[in-house]
Amino acid sequence: MIALNHDPYNLIITGVGGQGNVISSRMIGNMLSARGFQVTIGETFGASQRGGAVMSHVRISSTTTLSPQIPEHQAHMVVSLEPMETLRVLESYGNPDVGVICNTRPTHPIGVISGRLSYPSMEEMEKTITRLSARSWFFDATAMATKIGDPIFANIIMAGALAGTGELPLDRNVFEETLKSKFPPNKVALNLEAYDKGYGMINRD
Repeated sequence: MIALNHDPYNLIITGVGGQGNVISSRMIGNMLSARGFQVTIGETFGASQRGGAVMSHVRISSTTTLSPQIPEHQAHMVVSLEPMETLRVLESYGNPDVGVICNTRPTHPIGVISGRLSYPSMEEMEKTITRLSARSWFFDATAMATKIGDPIFANIIMAGALAGTGELPLDRNVFEETLKSKFPPNKVALNLEAYDKGYGMINRD
């Protein structure tokens, strides 16, 4: 079994309702379980049907089963489908060594749409996220997913980006075999395209 950079490794996947981050967390968990790791997933939902925050705690270990809740300020990586949610997660779970992969497409809550609340600019958020993390990657996964055929593929793009960092032993072949067991060939091809696009967004120099 490949050794983890940290054991246990604490991963948070966050977004808002409807973005598919729960599916993403379970897919990543299945890929790691197939490699022999112990994976525990805990999820929190904040009015997810109305676009509220959805956060998955994914804890990975080569030796033991862990509690589903990541301790405060002990995340190793945050994968975020919504930029404001990145900041919320970093406030509670961030630390000087955390990594961040952030989708730059905002999902504005009703208060912002109605004009009652303001939403920070992406430039402001990117500066803050960069300051609060050891390494960070930013790209519009939603736009990339839309070009593939559906914005929901953003969650697969983000999973591919996580694989691209090399932080976790995510095996593309395992992902493909999982897809083949659940989807027809055309859906498998689209998901693999999304995964590969995300993988390619990470500069590994």
